[in-house]
Amino acid sequence: MGKGYTGQVLRVNLSDRKITIEHPDDAFYRTYFGGRGLIAYYLYREVPGKADPLGPENKLIFAGGPLTGLPLAGSGRNSVGAKSPLTGAYGDAEAGGFWGAELKRAGFDAVIVEGQSSTPVYLWVHDGEAEIRPAGHLWGRLTAEVEKAIKEELGDSHLRVSQIGPAGEKLVRFATVVNDLTHFAGRSGLGAVMGSKKLRAIAVRGHQNVAVAEPEKIRELARWMGENYQQLVGGLQDTGTAGGVVSLSLSGGLPTRNFQQGSFEGAEKISGQAMRDTILVDRDNCYACPIHCKRVVKVEGTYEVDPVYGGPEYETVAALGSNCGIDDLKAIAKGNERCAALGMDTISTGVAISFAMEAFEKGILTLEDTGGLPLRFGDTTALLTMIERIGAREGLGDLLAEGAKRAAERIGRGAEELAIHVKGQEVPMHEPRLKHALGVGYAFSPTGADHVHNIHDTAYTREGASMREARSLGILQTMPADYLGPEKVRLLYYEVNWRHFMNLAELCIFVPWTREQVLELMKAATGWNTTTWELAKAGERAINLTRAFNLREGFTELDDRIPRRFFTAFKDGPLQGKAIPAEAFEAARQLYYDMMGWDEAGRPTAAKLHELGLGWLLGE
Repeated sequence: MGKGYTGQVLRVNLSDRKITIEHPDDAFYRTYFGGRGLIAYYLYREVPGKADPLGPENKLIFAGGPLTGLPLAGSGRNSVGAKSPLTGAYGDAEAGGFWGAELKRAGFDAVIVEGQSSTPVYLWVHDGEAEIRPAGHLWGRLTAEVEKAIKEELGDSHLRVSQIGPAGEKLVRFATVVNDLTHFAGRSGLGAVMGSKKLRAIAVRGHQNVAVAEPEKIRELARWMGENYQQLVGGLQDTGTAGGVVSLSLSGGLPTRNFQQGSFEGAEKISGQAMRDTILVDRDNCYACPIHCKRVVKVEGTYEVDPVYGGPEYETVAALGSNCGIDDLKAIAKGNERCAALGMDTISTGVAISFAMEAFEKGILTLEDTGGLPLRFGDTTALLTMIERIGAREGLGDLLAEGAKRAAERIGRGAEELAIHVKGQEVPMHEPRLKHALGVGYAFSPTGADHVHNIHDTAYTREGASMREARSLGILQTMPADYLGPEKVRLLYYEVNWRHFMNLAELCIFVPWTREQVLELMKAATGWNTTTWELAKAGERAINLTRAFNLREGFTELDDRIPRRFFTAFKDGPLQGKAIPAEAFEAARQLYYDMMGWDEAGRPTAAKLHELGLGWLLGE
């Protein structure tokens, strides 16, 4: 058995209350690693095709990776996965914080939750044991209240809680899973799956150290990062992920008013710098990480914001801010707090509301549809009211809780053109008309539009850390952000494979580990004689597993598309007249298929599956 793992997977059936522990072998771990690889394997093997995402046949899987819980920067992550109720496709999301590390210390690499409970419950996992406990007294309460109640009930203030909020209970299709109140497995609607199983929370506590092959090497690399991160991460600690709001707006890449524009006149008011200088009261971190990029804010007065819920990151600032035309940072912080308390993905929440705002301004929605609430860009009352209505599934909020795609289809009258999504998942806050290959990545992402397992073209337009890393893959020349030729597709192919591996390892992409250092960490953790080639292939294997899952669910190459809005040129701003050329997009998508070993319909060939050790899929 390789080191870096506990060698135990916890399986909990909520229908019959049966709890078992499984012990995968070394070959299993080295094939699927963790995170997305492990989740995709179990979902494909065990969830029947066409299963209802909110039914008992779906499974909810929490998985760490070989680096989760090790004493080094970026190791506090875990993934959560299931068949997505938002897209009907493969779904997963990552969260940081401390919960994933605590699960590893409690003795488990993953938790598989199956079946459905008839009454609300929570799971208590501690030092190799687990029990199902009643949670009727927790149902309907906000996330901070539930975390406090569980810690008091179990008599341990140091345990960690992963949970849903009232939005997950009400099956909002973009409900999130919340770690430690301020870290979110936000995308894919996994909180709704958890709510459908009536599982309110999983509390974990562990006292075991994770065994590694070369502990001194791990300590050496951790010390190096601790001594050097400040000059490597720029202003991430100072201004957080929202530190780039102004520069994005100046470049035309800040989603504004439902992606109608790429720059926002109020960008400076909602930036990380403005947050630092006004409402920031602390900086928080994840397990073993010195960077402290997380924001903690406090607001008094009209928009009272409790710092227990942390503060808004870039995606939230843009989704609830510029994309809704809002330049009031305090209102955005309040929206962030309410999404955290209710357990809703701020990206999908913001895009669903901005969709409704545009539909209202264009006359597709009326005051009768909105319950008398004017939904106009820039209106903070409209934003905060709709967050509450979505979380409670009240009025128009009940429709928007289905996601922008379903809402648009039900509204009709041209609303479909205003729903900015891929495969049903709302597009995150990165503009493809600035970063063209990012748009191609959105199209074939297994979870719908995603910015984490994707490429960000602007990083390769100049010399810097990203280009130094790219050269190790044989990418030797910088390229314009709007270039979509074969060289860019090759870069996309290599980088996306690696990004997927980082998910398997569960290592944070904001910590500036080089590929060589990641390889050293993997060797030191597991004792395997691995290579960067094997690690990248593990990422590619995970992509193909998720692809196979989606094909089985009925998705085709016709679903590998992006909204037509991104093929429409901006009318003003820094990117005036710029759009993704439709022909270049299609050529790049087909070339990516070829590089991946997929046929013209986007199906992995038998040769590709055998090359990745996935030949067993051919017999399924």
